[in-house]
Amino acid sequence: MHAPTTRRYGTFSYLPPLSRAQVRRQLQHIVAAGWIPAVEHAAPTAAPAAYWSMWKLPLFGVQDADAVLDELDACHAAHPGHLVRVLGYDPRRQTQGLVFVTHREPAA
Repeated sequence: MHAPTTRRYGTFSYLPPLSRAQVRRQLQHIVAAGWIPAVEHAAPTAAPAAYWSMWKLPLFGVQDADAVLDELDACHAAHPGHLVRVLGYDPRRQTQGLVFVTHREPAA
């Protein structure tokens, strides 16, 4: 069995990086479902751990995917060497409905 050439960080991580339009469509799904978007980041060496650092507070009441995109970009600009991910928290089921990495580490 061969070791993977890239780390896997959950949903969509087996695919090539998503385009901005593809990320936006996923964010539209999150807000349309009534889920609460949140942005998190972690250093690549710490990412496999259970906890990532939260970027600001969850985006309660946000209904615009572009506002979430802006926060993803701001987090990446503040932490350029970190992985950045977005999650959609489902308050009805009290669980994460969708989590995926939007900014990965540069390919080696």
